[in-house]
Amino acid sequence: MSAPQLVLASGSSARRALLLGAGLRFSVTVSTVDEEALKTQLLAAKAAPIEIAADLASAKAVQVSLTEPGLIIGADQTLDLNGTLFSKPNSLTDLGHQLAQLRGQRHSLHSAIALARDGRVVWQDVVSAHLTMRDFSDRFLQAYLADHGQDVLGCVGGYKLESAGVQLFDQIDGDYFTILGLPLTGLLGALRLFGVVMT
Repeated sequence: MSAPQLVLASGSSARRALLLGAGLRFSVTVSTVDEEALKTQLLAAKAAPIEIAADLASAKAVQVSLTEPGLIIGADQTLDLNGTLFSKPNSLTDLGHQLAQLRGQRHSLHSAIALARDGRVVWQDVVSAHLTMRDFSDRFLQAYLADHGQDVLGCVGGYKLESAGVQLFDQIDGDYFTILGLPLTGLLGALRLFGVVMT
């Protein structure tokens, strides 16, 4: 019996690269879940950032599983500063304000992942990493925005740890894959259980 089809419900190039690097074969069907609307509802219900990540990942996986066969991977990541949810910055100005707020602070990245099949979640997990930004100078911040700002606008934290974003930090506690938005070791364990990856 062949392994079930695997589908990534995300347009994230970083997530695609991680799955490819792990040797997985999969297709991509990007979820059309209205993330902002769902996030607004969850915030109104006083959901915590870690719960929002889990609910968004599940919603994406379930939505795609209604039209695609096999196992669907849904993923989401939220940034949590002392219980306050941060969203992806929309402009360099927003990015500058966000990094200024995070400067000198410890924040959490909650990376959620869900597997769905036939309209229901069959496995899910949330893994958190904790990062402390150094108290960098305004001069450094302006140089970072000029050199790397456009490249990181699609990232919830306003940085890419795998590139110059690492210079923002004093301390990093957590799994590298979690920080990139896909807790890969846990996912691979789940895919072994479902017969997608060899045991």
